[in-house]
Amino acid sequence: MIKFGVMDNNLKTLRARFLNYDAGNYFITICTANRCHYFGEIIEGKMMLTELGHYVDSQLREASRKSNVEVPLWVVMPDHIHAIVGLPKDVDATTMPAAQRAVAPPLRTCEAETRHIPSLSRYVNSLKGAVTKYARKNGITFAWQSSYYDHWIRSRRDGNAIAEYILGNVARWSASKSDKE
Repeated sequence: MIKFGVMDNNLKTLRARFLNYDAGNYFITICTANRCHYFGEIIEGKMMLTELGHYVDSQLREASRKSNVEVPLWVVMPDHIHAIVGLPKDVDATTMPAAQRAVAPPLRTCEAETRHIPSLSRYVNSLKGAVTKYARKNGITFAWQSSYYDHWIRSRRDGNAIAEYILGNVARWSASKSDKE
């Protein structure tokens, strides 16, 4: 049975307590608020990106240049993104910002200790912040859903299934829309 963590303010978090989210490979899904189609539309089986969709795509493409994460595969959909995010296992703690070196909540000895912000959360928050900032700067109406979904990729087989899911996402979207018509 998976146990989910509890944040300091007694709100449940979707993050698994047995993971530190600082290393490993993760499949993430980040949705727009109210599933609005801010990033584009799928037309004749092809994703047609808006200006904001192109910006999201560029941010995912440039992830490894701007941070210590790798994003080897992603897809930008009309109302969400899927990505595989790789976090390195050999990060030197002495060069990390203090927030990243902090102690995880269950391991704190007192409330005065700094809250631990996992690398995955920092990356997702950074991506969401950059897209939001770009939208505001360019007068584009936009909002994210408040959280994101993640799945720890446990094996090569798991990763291959996720890669197939990401690569087939646009086709599945088109097929589901044509079934409804």
